[in-house]
Amino acid sequence: MFGKRLRELRLERGVSQEKLAEMAGLHRNYVGILERGAQSASLDVICELARALKVRPAELLANLP
Repeated sequence: MFGKRLRELRLERGVSQEKLAEMAGLHRNYVGILERGAQSASLDVICELARALKVRPAELLANLP
């Protein structure tokens, strides 16, 4: 669910995985891994992604079970 939400927010902002990774200080492959749900993100990574997307971390976690 986190990966799906991350992808939605990224696409809403018209940002590529590569650009998001650059803005968040992450490897571009890692963003794809997170979006596919193949790995969980740490709280630090969630905060960096939220900062890059200009949302609160809670928005990345919204509607998660």
